[in-house]
Order: sequence, then structure tokens, then C-alpha cells
Amino acid sequence: MAIGGWEAHKWIMLKSVIVLLSWVFGYFAIAHLPLTLVGPINATRPIITLVGAMLIFGERLNAWQWTGVSLSIFSLFLLARSGKKEGINFKHNRWIFFLVCAALLGTCSGLLDKYLMTAPENGGVGIDRMLAQSWYNFYQCLMMGTVLIAYLINKRKQNTSKDKPQKTFQWKWTILFISIFLSMADFTYFYALSLPSSMISIVSMVRRGSVIVSFLCGALLFKEKNLKGKVIDLAFVLLGMIFLWIGSYSV
Repeated sequence: MAIGGWEAHKWIMLKSVIVLLSWVFGYFAIAHLPLTLVGPINATRPIITLVGAMLIFGERLNAWQWTGVSLSIFSLFLLARSGKKEGINFKHNRWIFFLVCAALLGTCSGLLDKYLMTAPENGGVGIDRMLAQSWYNFYQCLMMGTVLIAYLINKRKQNTSKDKPQKTFQWKWTILFISIFLSMADFTYFYALSLPSSMISIVSMVRRGSVIVSFLCGALLFKEKNLKGKVIDLAFVLLGMIFLWIGSYSV
């Protein structure tokens, strides 16, 4: 594992903190919201990323991309309508707020990634992708371990102060698989961002295509409700992403 200098490590630590906060907000939201609602909302992240790319990296939207943004914004209103049918008020639900915070932090992480992977002559930091991923995983392990210890201590205090025991952390092998799949995905992701011609708005859009997997899992495995309405909402999200993709090749 490459060591690198403080100039690189301070950026990697900042990224680790941002991702950790995004995960904390996101996991709490997923635990309390239907997966078929969480997935489409997360799929709107490329829109936020595209706006950030316009402001930070000077990217400009063409007609195709503006159409994609408009469709995705419209899909948010449809998602809010679907959420109300399940008793979820977007304006007053704390878990929706958590999910939005996770999406915004995830967008900040993506924009920072592009800045870190871009060569110095192109205005970036130029950190080696393997150095970034290796130390990012190391810092994440330390921080997540700290969070886990704090969680276990808090649960132990709750169990000793109440007659009814509270559920605590239980090890499952699926946790290990999550780590493996995340590392594989990050390897491909950092490689894509290291390419000189890559655009963070397009990379982010491709990553959000995973919404199809999460939506199908929510429908088939967890038997979530109101699927017909959510399919329409998801269709607008995906249609917006398609317009963004077409627009990226029309420049």
C-alpha cells in the first residue's frame, strides 16, 4: 500500500469523513423507509452532481441535459405523492430528511473524488487511485470501528437500564460481502475518474443505474406496496438519466 504525503492524506481523510456521514444518514433512512422509495430518490443524485459540476468544473448543460434535469425533478414530485400513499410526508418525515442529507453528502464526495483524481495540470490534485482507495478504506475502517464501539456501549447501557433487553449488533456474513462488493465497485469507480476524459456527472449517472437492482429487491424480496405508482416514478428518473447520457454525447 502506497504511503503518500500529508497533502494527499488530508484530502483522503476529508473524503472518508464525508462518506461516513453519508452512510450514517443513509442507513438510518433505509432502516425506516421502503426500499422502493429510497432507490429512486437516491437515483436523483446525478442531477445534484451535474449542478455541482457546472458550478465547480465549469460544465454547461445543453438542451438534452436540461430535459433530463427537468424530468428528474418532476420525478421527485411523483415520489412525494407515492410516499404520502404510504403515510410518508416528505416535508415532515425525519427519515426523508436523513435520506436527502445522505444524497447531498454523497454528491459532495463524488465531486471531491473527481477533483482528487484529476491531474494537477488540469486543475486537480492528481492522487493515485490505488493510494486513494487503500487509505480511504483504512480510515473508513478506523472511523466505522469507532462508531460501532460507541453503538455497542450505548446499547449495553440501554439493556442495563431497562427491563426489556434491546436488540444489539449481531455479526452476519453478509456484512463481509458488502465490504467486498464495495471495494470492487470503488476500484472501478476510481479507475473511471482517473481517465482524463471522464466526466463526474456521467460517472455518477451510471452508478445510479443500481436503482434498478434495489427497486427489484424491494419488490421481489421485501414485497413492498404501491409498486405501480413507484414504477412510473422510477421510469421518469431513468428517462431523465437517459437524456443526460444523450446530452453528454451531443456536446
